Amino acid sequence: MTTNQHPIPTPFTAASTAADVLDGVDLDGRHVVVTGGHGRLGREATRALAAAGAQVTVASRDTARAAAAVAGIPGVRVEELDLADPDSIDAFAARWTTSGHPLHALVNNAAVLFSPERRLDARGNELAFSTSHLGHFRLTTALLPALREARGARVLTVTSGAARFGQIHWDDLAFAGGYDPGAAYGQSKRANVLFTVELDRRYADQGIRAFAAHPGVAIGPGPHDADRLASFREQGLVDDDGATVIDPPVGKKTIEQGAATLVFGAASPLLDGVGGVYLKDSDVAVLDDEVRPLTADHIPSDANTAMLDPDDARRLWTVSEQLIA
Repeated sequence: MTTNQHPIPTPFTAASTAADVLDGVDLDGRHVVVTGGHGRLGREATRALAAAGAQVTVASRDTARAAAAVAGIPGVRVEELDLADPDSIDAFAARWTTSGHPLHALVNNAAVLFSPERRLDARGNELAFSTSHLGHFRLTTALLPALREARGARVLTVTSGAARFGQIHWDDLAFAGGYDPGAAYGQSKRANVLFTVELDRRYADQGIRAFAAHPGVAIGPGPHDADRLASFREQGLVDDDGATVIDPPVGKKTIEQGAATLVFGAASPLLDGVGGVYLKDSDVAVLDDEVRPLTADHIPSDANTAMLDPDDARRLWTVSEQLIA
């Protein structure tokens, strides 16, 4: 078990925003890639990183939508990237390599959320696992030369509290034997953390440090889709009038608060010399192996030993290499 999985601690709280975390941090001259950097948390992370001086590339499969979302933010450009398409990933990495720019931070933010039906990519991989994990795995490894060139790079992969409950279904990663949306999402989010552990183990001595970040639950201010209100209300995320509930200490956050842990992992100097850890509330999360139920009033989201298991991390890396070959 990594001995780094304990709070630093930092001056930030669950209510801190991305702007708070980057206050006084100078990112001038640094190049950052944010996958899905145009939607909600990704857009706020993009905005905050650019405001601190970084040159940010938003990678999106829908470039027109992404360009419209980030229009007017100085220092931001958009590039095409479909994380479920190996050719698209390789083309993005080739363009970056040709540019000659070092890559100081890669924010693996894009994800596929709960899907009621089992969906597969062209290679037969379950889509949440393919997009959230395999796509980012391929992208990160393809960009390793640019990350090394930065001489002090960060890879921040956005996970969720679902990593605490998720399992890697080693014998049936694609859920051919029976699909469950929550299990598929949890698998993809645990994979994000295990990937972080092994990436840091392999490349820390080459100046590349890896972090997994849990942003909290940030559904935005609304108005919310009518077909989702019942679920949100059951989870305690909206009140009886449909207004978003904001309660940062229990993980219910604004977009600005949710993005804080993303930019903390991507750029805060407070993490210099640290890596291979799971972040929460703009700090390294505590390690908590006690079984805690998920309720509308409490969302367990600290790290546990299983989600950081180095043997599982090495196994997943090997399996991932085989699946993207």
